Amino acid sequence: MGLQNTLRALADPTRREILDLLKGGALSAGEISERFQISAAAISRHLSVLKDADLIRDRREGKFIFYELNASVLEEIILWIKNLGGNEND
Repeated sequence: MGLQNTLRALADPTRREILDLLKGGALSAGEISERFQISAAAISRHLSVLKDADLIRDRREGKFIFYELNASVLEEIILWIKNLGGNEND
């Protein structure tokens, strides 16, 4: 189920854009929301899907929640996709 959740999360262009934003470092939900012309509730839902897929992590600092990439899951997906191509020497 993990891979299926991850691929479903990556299928959405808004979620991919959120991941791209987080490449630069942790951002609060408000900072992420400011970059989109959709409701804060919609951004919250996208963040929830990304978190459920373990593509991002969150941490609370006072009244703010900051989100950051979980690079290890992305690396696993990249390796899986790369291995689909097989080895030229097989």
